[in-house]
Amino acid sequence: MALRFYPSGCFLPAVSPSCKKMSSSSSSSNSTSSIPMTCTTTTTTTTSVRALRTSSPSTSSPDLFSKSPMRTAEELASLLGLEMAVAGLERLFRESDPPVSPGHHGRPVRVAYQGVRGSYCQEAATMAFPPSFLASEAFPCVNMEDAFSALEDRTADRAVVPAENSLDGPIDRNLDLLLRHPAVRIVGELILPVNHCLLSLPGVQRSGLRRVVSHPQALSHCAEGLRALGVEVEEVSNAAEAAQFVAENRIADTAVIGSEIAASEFGLQVLERNFQDRRAGNYNRFLQLGMGLGSKTCSPPPRSSGGAHKTTVAFSLERGVSDLFQAMWAFESRGVRVTRVQHRPNRSNPVRLVQRDGVVGATRYFDYVFIVDVEGSDSHVGVQAAINQLRAIAGFVRVLGSYVSACVGTSS
Repeated sequence: MALRFYPSGCFLPAVSPSCKKMSSSSSSSNSTSSIPMTCTTTTTTTTSVRALRTSSPSTSSPDLFSKSPMRTAEELASLLGLEMAVAGLERLFRESDPPVSPGHHGRPVRVAYQGVRGSYCQEAATMAFPPSFLASEAFPCVNMEDAFSALEDRTADRAVVPAENSLDGPIDRNLDLLLRHPAVRIVGELILPVNHCLLSLPGVQRSGLRRVVSHPQALSHCAEGLRALGVEVEEVSNAAEAAQFVAENRIADTAVIGSEIAASEFGLQVLERNFQDRRAGNYNRFLQLGMGLGSKTCSPPPRSSGGAHKTTVAFSLERGVSDLFQAMWAFESRGVRVTRVQHRPNRSNPVRLVQRDGVVGATRYFDYVFIVDVEGSDSHVGVQAAINQLRAIAGFVRVLGSYVSACVGTSS
């Protein structure tokens, strides 16, 4: 039987580009969250509006304007003969309600994660914000930028995004998004050992497998195990969507290399945990994101074997890469250890023109933004002094976040 896999996103309901994802309660005991899609169109059905109603008062009630903002908005719409969009009601409720602190005797912490249900990022979000802690609600953002937008429009209080794999390197796109969304800050870091699971339909034996499918990165991590199985190997763009496809279509001869949470989301069995090659050092690094300087307050304590404080700083250099040593020395001379250095293209000034004495014409160089992680909080005297010194040689300096880095478990 031929198995067809489609590009990422095809298993999700078709919606208009203006749709926003909103979290909801779990639809089953095996599902962490079920996320309906709510479109910000100019109209909505009467059923949608009724679903948001907390009670059904008479429109002639004399205290119409003293009722809750959500109920009043609907009744006013009814009096005027209009239909109000769900997004408008939600915005009115959010703006009219007295502010509450997420997770502290108020509404739950809403956590957006990049990817789809069953992804490794959902697993990280569940680890960082377990449903039992602060009554957390997690929902997926299929497009990478959607997680950042969810924070900015207050659809989410926190976002969890993948940052790096210790074997395959960083996810540069999320660094670019951090630079493009200055109000979003890093509020936590979670380092998890990779746990690639071999997933199949319940009751299927290894001997009945003819094919294993997964993302190319996961397949490369499990090369030894796949050779031992002696089955056909097929690459797909999204392992979680492949797991859902296998589960919904009851494909018994195909296994998926995916996350353990995908098994519980889609009703698959775990044939083998830690199916990856037995080599040390395979970790995934995830970032927890929030809005602004006050975004550190509702991050849960990480379930980890210790944690260190880190600060991430982005900067460009007036004289280019040749000044990088001075930038590093600003930290090292004050006993502030630099733990990571990375660079991204400087999109606001991609090419630098340099005129040298005695040289005819200008030399052209690509210009970069450097991102460094350093030990210590941004409130530490040494870190503050280093950043102030950095400003003297930098085109711009921005603290992307100051946070606790937690490492959970050990890689097998």
